[in-house]
Amino acid sequence: MDKRTKKVLSRKRVQRRVRSKVRGTSKKPRLSVFKSNKHIYSQLIDDLNGQTLVAASTLETDLRDEIAEKEAVEQAKVVGERLGKKAVDAGVKEVVFDRNGYRFHGRVKALADGARESGLDF
Repeated sequence: MDKRTKKVLSRKRVQRRVRSKVRGTSKKPRLSVFKSNKHIYSQLIDDLNGQTLVAASTLETDLRDEIAEKEAVEQAKVVGERLGKKAVDAGVKEVVFDRNGYRFHGRVKALADGARESGLDF
């Protein structure tokens, strides 16, 4: 097994362990984060009903102009702020954070900080 495969399998194992314990409800949804090499995606998920309540990512057309010149960590913070604003508008104040097996630093931490600054509690 090569290094990359081992890393992906390790992340998937952490993902399964966290998902067995963390559940999102309509009052306190799960804030899930996914990052690729170029983009970062986040969504609020109600696991009981199987619905995505709010989503934000660097692929949104209205965000592209705002984040074009910024570094990846700064882009993630803007996405977190956008997600937080959408969530507060939808009536969500508290969330459960699901880092999706990623370490809590860099882009993941910046997204969480942006969401906190815009009014979400977790």
